[in-house]
Amino acid sequence: MLAVGEGYQVKRLHLEPNQRFSLQRHQQRSEQWLVLAGQGVVQLGEDSLAVQLGQLLAVPVACVHRASAGPEGLEILEVQRGSVLREDDIERLEDDYGRCQLA
Repeated sequence: MLAVGEGYQVKRLHLEPNQRFSLQRHQQRSEQWLVLAGQGVVQLGEDSLAVQLGQLLAVPVACVHRASAGPEGLEILEVQRGSVLREDDIERLEDDYGRCQLA
């Protein structure tokens, strides 16, 4: 965690080479991602976007999303915004590490 304030949190996210985050969504927050290093692919809803250094992405509330790193890894600055900013506001739809919630 880099910064916390009323209605926002800032984190630096790191993905190892060829790894990916969970396919997930949040009901209480939006996110903005700035690619700090590396390359990869980001899924936003039905779209898959190639990303690289300097690219800025908006992840709206309830948008299904995932980042996947390329062969050099991926570093993302994440700014979360919302009235509720808790780790339990992550609905994992697919996860390589078995962390999906069962309905």
